[in-house]
Amino acid sequence: MTPLSYCTNVHPAEDLAGVLAQLDRYAEPVRRLVGVDVLGLGLWLPAALAGELAAAPELRAKLRAELDARGLEVYTLNAFPYGGFHDDVVKHSVYRPEWTDEARLRYTVDCATVLNDLLPDSAVYGSISTLPLAWRTPWSAKDDEVSSAALASLTRTLDEMATANGRPIRLAVEPEPGCVLDTVADAVAWLAPRVDPRYIGLCLDTCHLAVSFADPASTVADIYRSGLEVVKVQASAALQVEDPDTGPARLALADFTEPRYLHQVRERTSSGDVLAADDLPQALSELPGRNPWRVHFHVPLHARPAAPLSATTDVLRAAIAALQSTVDGTLPHVEVETYTWSVLPETAGNGGDTALIRGIAAELRWAVANLLEPGGVR
Repeated sequence: MTPLSYCTNVHPAEDLAGVLAQLDRYAEPVRRLVGVDVLGLGLWLPAALAGELAAAPELRAKLRAELDARGLEVYTLNAFPYGGFHDDVVKHSVYRPEWTDEARLRYTVDCATVLNDLLPDSAVYGSISTLPLAWRTPWSAKDDEVSSAALASLTRTLDEMATANGRPIRLAVEPEPGCVLDTVADAVAWLAPRVDPRYIGLCLDTCHLAVSFADPASTVADIYRSGLEVVKVQASAALQVEDPDTGPARLALADFTEPRYLHQVRERTSSGDVLAADDLPQALSELPGRNPWRVHFHVPLHARPAAPLSATTDVLRAAIAALQSTVDGTLPHVEVETYTWSVLPETAGNGGDTALIRGIAAELRWAVANLLEPGGVR
């Protein structure tokens, strides 16, 4: 069965007490509402906590016991945000430290150490998603060299861990609009000649994929043709609007402008060119708006935004279908990652703990019904 999880970066927690509290406050109620005996979590551990856990086997054992006691299991970690993911303003800080910084390598190794002790016995491998090197500027050939060396060092560590433990931890690099590896095509071109695909592959975030306007089937084919693999899918949907220059569309989009996260926008012209804005307010003031927009704003999978907006769940479905046909139906880890619940407009589902628990449970049920094989929650 395909391991299905929801990502806990939707919950603010910067220490072990906070993580344990969120298991009681959110994760276990979600599991009960979904109606399964065991629910997967895509755990987010801030760097300071990952380091603390990596240095203390007894704390890792405690976390594992607390997860087990609540019917929760961890196949995958999200190691993209380093910390402070629920600060009042995150924006570009989520891309720091970069893969040129020793701190990024150390954080990822710490996460691998933790995940190794959390993996359920049934896991074939563990996965850790990470940022696509850095935000696009500044970036140089020297930065390519330094980050390549960091990934090579990580690979050696992961190989040692796999030899010792009998199953690998794999890094999943997550392309994102505006970053050095902006698209999946960029990531494939950069990674394929540099990394060992046994330990490093792609995190296919289907919101990011949709924003790039890339074709899902061709994208998946190109990944596997290169010798790389999709290690993890972040099942997510982007905000979409067909006629962004109309009054109703602009009013609806304005409700999604908010100060915490970056919401990159792409507009595909009739000639196939893709115009870019780094955030939604910039798009509203600078992009022509004569063609459809896709916005990097993760919206709930199960709830279509009110017209004139829509969501790119069709891209998610197409990507999963392409993966199923490519890998003979055995999907990589699938993680529902709608981290934006706290900044959604109230009309789109933002409404406190009860609404959040119900919303996450509804997303997971939607994922099972629309993406996975019968009985696929695991």
